[in-house]
Amino acid sequence: MSVNVKNPAVRRYTLRLLALMTAYILLLIFAKWMFKRGLAEGALGYVLALLPALPIIGVFWAVMRLLVEQTDEYLRMLMVRQCLFATGFALVVTTIREWLQNFDMIPAGDHGFGAAFFWFAGLGLGALFNKLTVGDSGFDGGCK
Repeated sequence: MSVNVKNPAVRRYTLRLLALMTAYILLLIFAKWMFKRGLAEGALGYVLALLPALPIIGVFWAVMRLLVEQTDEYLRMLMVRQCLFATGFALVVTTIREWLQNFDMIPAGDHGFGAAFFWFAGLGLGALFNKLTVGDSGFDGGCK
């Protein structure tokens, strides 16, 4: 299974994702470095803590941009199904986790495994769902 980078929309998405994930890694390293050295207090601490979230938010934008730019209606439909699956999966997992936390069945705090993490995991599961239900994940370019 390979991603179809001949598709212009997928190529742009791949470049956006590469840039955003590079920014995420650099901002995360920088923020952690600043916090470890005690240089992140007050308002600056809030800004530094939020910096790594910005590229993650950008990934949501990049996925939705891919949906808009995808000209193949079949591939767009597969992507919409995948995103809907991911959204449902993230909502179910985070809802269950929150209720377990409310009743002190599991400790509070997710250590980075919040809704975004589960949404991204859901994208992968959504591709598998597409493969199992319609026989195509969309990663190989769809119908030939």
